[in-house]
Amino acid sequence: MRKNLIINLSLALLLVLTFTVSTMAAEYTINAGIGLNDKSAQYKSLEFFKELVEKNSDGQIEVNLYHSSQLGDDREMMEALQMGVQEMTCPSTAPIAPFVNGFKVFDLPFLFPTHEAADYVLDGPVGQDLLKQLEDVGIVGLAFWENGYRQLTNSVRPVETPEDVKGLKIRTMENPMHLAAWKEMGANPTPMAFGELFSAMQQGVVDGQENPWGTIYLQNFFEVQDYTTNTGHVYSPFVLMISKQFYDKLPSDLQDVVYEAAQKAKDHNRRTNRAMNAEYLEKLKDVMNVTILTPEQKAAFQEAVQPVYDQFKDEIGADLVEEVQAQVKEFQAQQ
Repeated sequence: MRKNLIINLSLALLLVLTFTVSTMAAEYTINAGIGLNDKSAQYKSLEFFKELVEKNSDGQIEVNLYHSSQLGDDREMMEALQMGVQEMTCPSTAPIAPFVNGFKVFDLPFLFPTHEAADYVLDGPVGQDLLKQLEDVGIVGLAFWENGYRQLTNSVRPVETPEDVKGLKIRTMENPMHLAAWKEMGANPTPMAFGELFSAMQQGVVDGQENPWGTIYLQNFFEVQDYTTNTGHVYSPFVLMISKQFYDKLPSDLQDVVYEAAQKAKDHNRRTNRAMNAEYLEKLKDVMNVTILTPEQKAAFQEAVQPVYDQFKDEIGADLVEEVQAQVKEFQAQQ
């Protein structure tokens, strides 16, 4: 009898402990949504972030991941962060610009000559000040991750010079600077939702598009596109961000856990994304006609789009544009 009582009390204590741990694990929940699929470097880095946060918070924070726009598009998810109904997302900078004007600077063509120059600016005072400005719209910017350099594909001909672009119908995002850049090169830019792109290329509605190597490969664009060129005309960062409403509710020690995990995941993301894009480029060489531009050839594209700087400099903020350009030159001088 006494033995049974001890066993029952032990079981009861175990249940209480299990319930307590379960309750602690669910004390804070981060629902993180992205637009890309679960094969992307972005998603793999979110998995890395999740592992760090759950481990270093001793189970007090649970992180749930949602890919492929399951929670909405970039703008919808940012608005959800503002309202406090979603905790985290990681959009590219173009959809952020309507919320914080300065993010428009990253849509200028050929702004960053190398990945390392981009890292230098984004992790420096200019980039960190832009992240800080997100707090004014109810969002905490944690870190700049990487989408990558955008590259050109088309189904008509190899592209080696700006003259080769003339007349091509190129799908772009609904972004004034992207549209202006392609017009300067003589293309017919066509804004279109990403979800409509594959069928539009398949049916000949557009001749081509521009995206990082990973997107080109993972979305099977090579099935409807014959040619690709490493134009690298725009470097596109991602921004890992969290709802300010949610972040402010976290105790300071758990805020530190989230912030530090974001920084470690940033480094993980950049390494992973660059390695994957290099791998995807090699795979694309087996299924597409790939043109690798010489420095002289790329310089011709840069020269062709220079009017875009004059057109949008004041809208972005001339001081910001000049500061970013100065930081790039400062980095190059150190090399």
